[in-house]
Amino acid sequence: MHLSIEQINDAVQFRGTNGDHDVTIASTGDQEGLSPMEMAALSVVGCSSIDLLTILEKQKQTVDDFHAEIDGTRAEEPPRVFTDLHLHYRLDGDVAPDKVRRAINLSLDKYCSVSNMVDQTATITFAFTVNGERYEQDEQSPVGD
Repeated sequence: MHLSIEQINDAVQFRGTNGDHDVTIASTGDQEGLSPMEMAALSVVGCSSIDLLTILEKQKQTVDDFHAEIDGTRAEEPPRVFTDLHLHYRLDGDVAPDKVRRAINLSLDKYCSVSNMVDQTATITFAFTVNGERYEQDEQSPVGD
């Protein structure tokens, strides 16, 4: 893998590229682009989402709509690493909740390289919603049942 960045202007702001695709890296909240920590969090949810959908496809589960979110908490003192990350996956379609739970666990525990790096400093938890029914990480039935 080879990646590079170049400074965009006089500000501490960069354009990162893999040669085919670019991303804008911001150093402050008033700049266009994502901060490095936002990109790290997106990488966790992106990596695990790829795994989740790939595993479900192999299990002949039909996902008609998919959305995922991640919320993170960082340490107060430098280095301000993630201490907690919570992912929430939303799926609609002909999908069995037990297969979703198993696929998420496989991703976060085994396949997702990014989550396996980040979990050295952060506790990673998840919830998921299938066809409007929300399930917590350790709950076998929908929340509210």
